[in-house]
Amino acid sequence: MAGSTLSAPPITEIDVLWITAGLGCDGDTIAMTAATQPSIEDIVMGGMPWIPKVNFHNPFLSLENGDEFLQRFHLAAGGGIDPFILVVEGSIPNEKNKQGGYWASLGTDAATGQPITTCEWIDRLAPHAWAVIAVGTCATYGGIHAMEGNPTGCMGLPDYLGWNWRSTANIPIVCVPGCPIQPDNFMETLLYLLYIAAGRAPAIPLDEALRPTWLFGSTVHEGCDRGGYYEQGQFAEEYGSPLCIVKLGCWGPVVQCNVGKRGWMGGIGGCPNVGGICIGCTMPGFPDKFMPFMNQPPGSLLSSAAVQTYGRAIHALRRFTQASLNKVPSWRRQQAIPNRTDSHPS
Repeated sequence: MAGSTLSAPPITEIDVLWITAGLGCDGDTIAMTAATQPSIEDIVMGGMPWIPKVNFHNPFLSLENGDEFLQRFHLAAGGGIDPFILVVEGSIPNEKNKQGGYWASLGTDAATGQPITTCEWIDRLAPHAWAVIAVGTCATYGGIHAMEGNPTGCMGLPDYLGWNWRSTANIPIVCVPGCPIQPDNFMETLLYLLYIAAGRAPAIPLDEALRPTWLFGSTVHEGCDRGGYYEQGQFAEEYGSPLCIVKLGCWGPVVQCNVGKRGWMGGIGGCPNVGGICIGCTMPGFPDKFMPFMNQPPGSLLSSAAVQTYGRAIHALRRFTQASLNKVPSWRRQQAIPNRTDSHPS
């Protein structure tokens, strides 16, 4: 997909304005603090070569609070900060589907004394943003709050701004889904954008769902520790088993996510690696199209039946070959020597 180019002058300093006032749980902010590749400290303390100086403004992590914290946001909304990256966490409610009240807000309007809704902030900030990142499944595609029948009418940022929206640098909305986000996935995406700003990276490659292709180009299954068991037709019947858990409700074979390969923190963990089924949280159809959770996915009924027939036969042949490979070749064995009673594996 089209994005910014390397023709613009390098940016030497940039603000990151992070809004957590959507419908969400702040879980993506918390998860991001566990990132190591790079860490948030690497970014804000200038530990990465070539990137611009980063001024990071997140309500959970900032020393400022209240009106003092929001000063930078007001300044950016008026065009007084350029450039900045807008990060949105939480789904975007529909503030027009009711006669009164509001669903989500951040701060108070000094002139009216009324809350400033999340939608107003996005409307004010997005037109001035150098880039916009939707972080977590709620912000990207609506998430849990956007289930059918929800009263808020909430949605993801691409549905709110438009899927063809572009920033001032001609960068599409960058969606990094996950419930919560895999920590390094976000920080690596932010780092990529910073390298674009510094004139050291080409346009960011995104798929049709606006996800970075290098992070979401493969399925959970393709990087899963349990993938070999699937191939051999070995399926868990209960939790706690090390075998493939597709029959317990795992959607890993079709869900685009790298957590099985990347792990969760420091390369450790990841839903199926530790026995948790994949419920599709990185996909635009989540959660409605993956429910009821813990039921075997319909498509896996056919595939697992076919794999079992093939897999069990292959597994038996592999065991036979394995047994032969666990024997020392006869030409390596010492010939019988008088007074020697020790034996060798046969």
